[in-house]
Amino acid sequence: MYRLIVFDLDGTLVDSRRDIAESANALLEAFGARPLPEETIGRMVGEGAATLIARAFVAAGVERPANALDRFLAIYDARLLKYTRPYPGMPEVLEMLGAHMPLAVLTNKPLGATRSILSGLGLARHFDDGAIVGGDGPLARKPDPAGLRHLVSRAGVSPAETLLVGDSIVDWRTARNASTPVCLARYGFGFEGFPLDEIDPADRVIDAPADLLAL
Repeated sequence: MYRLIVFDLDGTLVDSRRDIAESANALLEAFGARPLPEETIGRMVGEGAATLIARAFVAAGVERPANALDRFLAIYDARLLKYTRPYPGMPEVLEMLGAHMPLAVLTNKPLGATRSILSGLGLARHFDDGAIVGGDGPLARKPDPAGLRHLVSRAGVSPAETLLVGDSIVDWRTARNASTPVCLARYGFGFEGFPLDEIDPADRVIDAPADLLAL
């Protein structure tokens, strides 16, 4: 039985693909590159903004300027919530789960942007301040298990009693590295291109947030 559920943010709690993609494309166009399809950029998300921007410039065939990351973050911070919304049913699922156990967030997105999104969408109340770990803090980013292990220790539970819910191979590897069970969100944009042969019979896969309640 699970006593702690840790959620990824982008592609798991919220659908942020359009805002991320349009921000990345605005940056590319500023340097003379053609925009990339939203789906293409969505598959680049998961390992932090620096990796996303590096991949986007490679895909666009344009040399990445030294200040590309800072410019992207400035563009994105101005439009965090233009189109980003919780996945259908997610607020209700958090309400139900949070009544029975602590919930946490583990993301490679910067902490400030993470808090702004959770607060702006009315989701922050489901997570203690210390139960939100971003990618720009002292702990190594996913798939390093440090952040997940920190949340497990903070909750006073064991790895076996913790479920990591995410949508990408990065989340899957993080759970493996921390020896926690994993639940993959097939509805998330990070699941596109997931190497299905890596999925173990013990791994959970859901098609909608409400499916979590059955676990």
